[in-house]
Amino acid sequence: MEIPDKNAPLPETLTSAGKDETLKAFREMLRIRRFEETAARAYTRGKISGFLHLYIGQEAIAVGVKLAMQANDRVVGTYRDHGYALAQGSDANACMAELFGKATGLVGGVGGSMHYFDRPNGLWGGYAIIGNHVPVAAGHAFASKYLGDDAVTMCFLGDGAVGIGPTHEGMTLAGLWDLPVIYIVENNRYSMGTPLERTLPTEDITARAAGYGMARDRFELTDPFQVRERIGAAMKRAREESQPTLIEILTYRFRGHSMSDPAKYRAKGELEAFRSRDAIELSRRVLMEQHGMSEDELDAIDDEVIEEMDAAYTFADESPQPDPEHRFKNIMIPVPEEA
Repeated sequence: MEIPDKNAPLPETLTSAGKDETLKAFREMLRIRRFEETAARAYTRGKISGFLHLYIGQEAIAVGVKLAMQANDRVVGTYRDHGYALAQGSDANACMAELFGKATGLVGGVGGSMHYFDRPNGLWGGYAIIGNHVPVAAGHAFASKYLGDDAVTMCFLGDGAVGIGPTHEGMTLAGLWDLPVIYIVENNRYSMGTPLERTLPTEDITARAAGYGMARDRFELTDPFQVRERIGAAMKRAREESQPTLIEILTYRFRGHSMSDPAKYRAKGELEAFRSRDAIELSRRVLMEQHGMSEDELDAIDDEVIEEMDAAYTFADESPQPDPEHRFKNIMIPVPEEA
């Protein structure tokens, strides 16, 4: 694993962005970060049951993809889906309430952390079964091509999903049928707790794109504007030529695989090195050094975001439990034949 250079210059895609858009992206990344930290506290207090997979460290990807999207584009995600939802515009109160299993949650409290769904905001599900959503994304893209709705489907997956059977099946169909879909592998260096070099025979995941007949791109994450630029090129290809793309974004998660993972498998100094290139902190530096914002101004924004997430916690905690009948709401139940 290549450790980032703490003294590397600020990325050009970040320094060339305007103050307003940098500030907006900074706030959106910060909202995801503080939401996840609030969720982690709720989990330790017993407010959240089941699994909880945090997006801390990867926020720039979700925000950058959103910057590149058009209104009717779709996102199909993994179980690490809180960041996508917030970036897409999902309500923080509803997102937190879903984690708490409450009736006011994004899907009424029956989906939990791994199954967010917000169709009005373009989020077509978080999927807990690894790799099984890849063919689902191909299906969305097939519908777009068939209907001519000019939409592009973004499918997120982790590096641990690229060896799963349905991933191969979905990408094969995408290449075979020339579908407007972008498969975005968020390579955070670990498949749960196993380093990449022990799970994949080749380091470059996009090397397999040729076998699927699709374009490829691979880059180390720096900031949301870099993501917007690289994803934007793939979107243009998908929208204008109906061609799929496999993209690998090298990123890093600052927490364990889930809340039950203490992440003791990291090398000494590894986490600190990656934190030094955190997109949120780099954006904060640019806002101060290049755009003249003070530390107090940025701290005030952070305080506003923390207040928003504290309010989401209170909203979720005080919300009612769903009615028992709600668990049947989105299930197709056969109508019994009349006697």
